[in-house]
Amino acid sequence: MSLAGIKALTVDTGGTVLDWHSGFRDAFAAAGHRHGIERNWAALANDLRRRSMKAMMNLGDTGPPRYNFDDAHRFCLNALLADMGLDAFDETDRHAIAWDAPHGFKAWLDVKEGLAALRAHRIAVSFTLLSYRLVIDSSRRNGLCWDAVLSCEGLGVYKLLPEAYARAARMLKLEPKQCLMIACHPFDLDAAREAGFRVALVRRAREWGEDPAERPPLPPAGTYEVEVDSFTALHDAIEQ
Repeated sequence: MSLAGIKALTVDTGGTVLDWHSGFRDAFAAAGHRHGIERNWAALANDLRRRSMKAMMNLGDTGPPRYNFDDAHRFCLNALLADMGLDAFDETDRHAIAWDAPHGFKAWLDVKEGLAALRAHRIAVSFTLLSYRLVIDSSRRNGLCWDAVLSCEGLGVYKLLPEAYARAARMLKLEPKQCLMIACHPFDLDAAREAGFRVALVRRAREWGEDPAERPPLPPAGTYEVEVDSFTALHDAIEQ
């Protein structure tokens, strides 16, 4: 791939960098064990993710956002527990699931080394729906270094709105075509490309856990400029 003119790598963080599924699943399981409750915790983790993502995408389209992703994790969790009859989960459990778990998400094993290699050559920023505090905490936990964090919380509009991508590029003092959007989510890449970004897919086969039925389908091979399975492979592909 020719990256002539690319000055910055804008990296989706939830899912592409961080393994949210295992973090939420284990937090649900710990709370369930505390109360002697057995459920399909992996499925509940995915349900929480779907609900919170729905609450965040395109936020700011009709007015200033009134909450961030940390807030969404909490109110979506409260609704999920009510729907599932899990009222036994108390404030300690809810804080552990909605705050402690996401702020302690583990990065995929290839990220630390791959991100450092990518950052050696170009600006590398977290461009994310996640809150500033969540990215700060999880990055410190995993030893990840960014040149900047461009949270939609600070941009004032959220992906997938075109203005979110435009504002991110302006914050970097770059044209959209000088930015490479890196994500495991086709919807993010498609929106970024519509906004003028170059795009690279990093596949995360286990983002939604071990059940293949839970995994959203990917578009046909060759849809994006670069398609790889890790950050280290991404570095090799774009620096060759």
